[in-house]
Amino acid sequence: MGECAGKSVIVTGGALGIGGAAAEAFAREGANVAILEWNGEAGDEIVARISSAGGTAQFVQGDAGTSVGCKATVDAAVESYGTVNVLFSNVGIQPPDSYVDAVELPEETWDKIINVNLKSRFLMAKYSVPHMRKAGGGVIISSASVQGLQSMGGVSAYAASKGGDLSLMRQMSLDFAP
Repeated sequence: MGECAGKSVIVTGGALGIGGAAAEAFAREGANVAILEWNGEAGDEIVARISSAGGTAQFVQGDAGTSVGCKATVDAAVESYGTVNVLFSNVGIQPPDSYVDAVELPEETWDKIINVNLKSRFLMAKYSVPHMRKAGGGVIISSASVQGLQSMGGVSAYAASKGGDLSLMRQMSLDFAP
């Protein structure tokens, strides 16, 4: 077994791209992985790949931008694996129709991007950290973007969400590191 043997790991947006690769890597290192993903087909496929390689994974289909989706994922991990040791807040969206200036961006699109890309980090920590505290510690990883530091035109909500992610992670490290 690898260095994550027996650890309970949650990966949001964990079926495709960076999240999928991370979920598989954690499982290869012996972690028990819980994946929050909205795409049911992709969620089932990643769990099948991990399982066929000898790993342990479960898929929770839900919206990472909601309390319901985030809490259900933490609850599933705790029920199956006993706790949460690592939270990888990876989920992120930037819909093709969101590449417009702030004036043209629909409020609903702004809200969806902020909820999935930023609010999910808050919610996942809110529900995971109490279990990490009981376990004597844990790790929170968050994937942001260069857009959080230096942006380009037409991505106001995405850039704001990633800048907020960076700031939130710095702030939570002050609260939770001790």
